[in-house]
Amino acid sequence: MTRKILIVDDSPSMRALLCGLLRSLGYETAEAANGQLALDQIGSTARTFDLIMSDLNMPVMDGITLIKNLRNVPALKYTPMLLLTTETSTELSDKARAAGATGWVTKPFNLKSLEAALHKVLG
Repeated sequence: MTRKILIVDDSPSMRALLCGLLRSLGYETAEAANGQLALDQIGSTARTFDLIMSDLNMPVMDGITLIKNLRNVPALKYTPMLLLTTETSTELSDKARAAGATGWVTKPFNLKSLEAALHKVLG
């Protein structure tokens, strides 16, 4: 069974890059341009994902707020969620963990670091 990953990022080029990389690795992908659109997509389709990757800084709803909200969706309560960010502060990592993030991927990333993060959370 193909694993499904939701990519949430306000940058169309970042979504395209991630979707292309993930598809080349054999994953199925879906996209949303911000946290609210991701919540709407999940709610309207009742679709579950094997992993959710979200940018930190987005308009309408940021990645940490999205993760907090997704942890309240029963079907996604234990779904791995990675935060995509250029920031690396301890304060941010503590805030992300408190919200329910499984981990994060620091931008810019390469295919090898992305694969390592996927392997860590999906096995």
